[in-house]
Amino acid sequence: MSIIISLFIIGISLSMDTFSISLSLGTFNISKRKIIFLCILVGIMHFLMPLLGAFLGTKITTFLNINANFLLGIILLFIAVEMLTSLFKDDNEIFELNLFNMFLISLSVSFDSFSTGLGITAITSDIILSGLIFSFCAASFTFLGSIIGKYSSEKLGIYANVIGIFLLILVGLFHIIK
Repeated sequence: MSIIISLFIIGISLSMDTFSISLSLGTFNISKRKIIFLCILVGIMHFLMPLLGAFLGTKITTFLNINANFLLGIILLFIAVEMLTSLFKDDNEIFELNLFNMFLISLSVSFDSFSTGLGITAITSDIILSGLIFSFCAASFTFLGSIIGKYSSEKLGIYANVIGIFLLILVGLFHIIK
């Protein structure tokens, strides 16, 4: 039972970045269909990435010298700039969260799950269970962040969009500096 509690705590901590990003995205009144699709995509990536980390282990980290935080920061800043430019476009045009952006977001927020997967076998031998818990937490936090962002957008209007972009830039810069 303590292993499951530990995995949920890890899953929640891995889901914090997806929560803040989905909070920002929600301020742009993304359709419910896209919110659900993004939740599913983030959940799938948070399931697959720890499995890949556990199975590939240190082989991949020595072969590819990837700084996951820097890459996540660059992607977040790219999305923030895209959202910022959509603020200055015609009122009929809104920020379009397309499939490519959703994939980039879900992949970038799942890099920390990959690195967690590298050491997950020290906690449990049931890697599938850990992936399922991480997936559930990430999808739930993505949904929650999107809904809170959408609600704040309805109450605060354009200010919620600006706050969302500002938060996305802060999170992006945090990951670049980290």
